[in-house]
Amino acid sequence: MPTRHAVARRGKTGGHSPTASRATTKVKRRLHFDYTTIGHVTIDVLPDGSRRAGGAAFYSAVQAARLGLRALILTSGVEREIEELLEPYGDEFELRVLPAEHTTTLQTLASSADAGARRQRVLAWAGPMAQDPRVQSTILHLAPVARESPSRWRGPVAFVGLTPQGMVREWSAADAEVRICQPAPEAAEVAGRCDALVVSEHEREGCASLIAAASAAGAVVVVTSGEHPNTILTPGSAPVEMHVPAIERTLDDLGAGDVFAAAFFVELADGCSPSQAAAFANAAAAVRLGGAGAGAIGGRAEIEARLSRAAPGR
Repeated sequence: MPTRHAVARRGKTGGHSPTASRATTKVKRRLHFDYTTIGHVTIDVLPDGSRRAGGAAFYSAVQAARLGLRALILTSGVEREIEELLEPYGDEFELRVLPAEHTTTLQTLASSADAGARRQRVLAWAGPMAQDPRVQSTILHLAPVARESPSRWRGPVAFVGLTPQGMVREWSAADAEVRICQPAPEAAEVAGRCDALVVSEHEREGCASLIAAASAAGAVVVVTSGEHPNTILTPGSAPVEMHVPAIERTLDDLGAGDVFAAAFFVELADGCSPSQAAAFANAAAAVRLGGAGAGAIGGRAEIEARLSRAAPGR
């Protein structure tokens, strides 16, 4: 699938800290994929007992694909189970499933207008993913949901984005309810190899060391807060607050933060300023919130129309 996107190429691999300048240069040759997500595709069990595909790796890949990028999901679980779960979206991205005894399954116990306040239980876990996966992608999005993502990878990657919520989650065998905790020491090393990080206000305290590591390495950090303004943290600059346009009607909010992250990474990697990328990402999240499930994720035309309506004077 052709794409118009060209992003800064820094020759990043998972085993070394970046040494090249953060200045944008155009990619000289096309990598195998435009957008690769690594993380568990989940079975989400909703309060009414229904089941649907979930996980940041899934929602973000769908958004990238609908922006015209060739997308890949690298996940782990029960291959047949995941393939059946993603069958309605099978022609939008490529899928690689590393075999595991279980597919990560999350039960939503309570929902809230604040997505970060959602309570969940872990009913099944696919376990940690193998270290050093081979990646050939213009954008690599590390998208853990339950402490599974590798801390190293191999291959040419031009831009690395991280949504670290899965690095700060824990649950006990007794009740399996997900709680925010401190990340493992290697998580800060991963954050320090990223170009951008998106985290919710609910997880900000738990992710403080990751935000610090990413910022120290020159990455752009965005803290989302539902309908409240985003906060953009850019090294060497004062924090910037970005207004979030009001949503007329919200059907459900699952995956909205992942859609924001994917849209933000795509636009930032394409050379947009952090503020421009965040505005586009807010519009993408608004489109997603206007419908139910991943089917509501919009393409570029829908997102740009939403962005235009939210512009001052409209």
